[in-house]
Amino acid sequence: MKVMSRDFTRTEKILLVLLAVILVGLVYYRFVYVFVNDSVSSSRSEAQALQTEISVAESRLSHLKSLQSEMDTMEEEGAMSYMPSYNNSKAEIAFLNDVLASTDKYSISFADVARSGDQIRRSFTLQYTTASYKTAQKILESLCQSRDRCLVGDIRCTITETGVTTVNAAATFYETMVGGTADAGLPADTAAVNQ
Repeated sequence: MKVMSRDFTRTEKILLVLLAVILVGLVYYRFVYVFVNDSVSSSRSEAQALQTEISVAESRLSHLKSLQSEMDTMEEEGAMSYMPSYNNSKAEIAFLNDVLASTDKYSISFADVARSGDQIRRSFTLQYTTASYKTAQKILESLCQSRDRCLVGDIRCTITETGVTTVNAAATFYETMVGGTADAGLPADTAAVNQ
């Protein structure tokens, strides 16, 4: 059985060749050109994301170098605090007693010791009265610049007409379990409980 019994005319041959060229072009466009374009776009997006990550990493590195430089400067100036090993309470109480010796009166109230991993926090509230604002300020500076790490906050100051100054503050001494010996006063590790 013969399906095509005649020869194609010149016009039909040209049309068939044009159709074949268009079909090859469409196949090329769909499976090669579009695929390559998508790959190039994807690669550009990945390159942009990597460039962003590099910029963020460089920014972090710059910030870390700045912090390290600042810490080195503070260490050279002797402004770095020290985190003593647990249980440093006797030294901390002696320090507070020495710092507050110039006050007219003072009271200290310690909260329970808190522990998170190797970090121990010994929080306390402090109230003291001095004859002048300058003396009250020097006491706060001594606490903030103590050898043992001490963070002072929530400071409230009242000054009378005669200059008598009363200060209320909350503060925390920080200690570490590294090199420390656990005792009955050491609470459970809150970091281990929360995991």
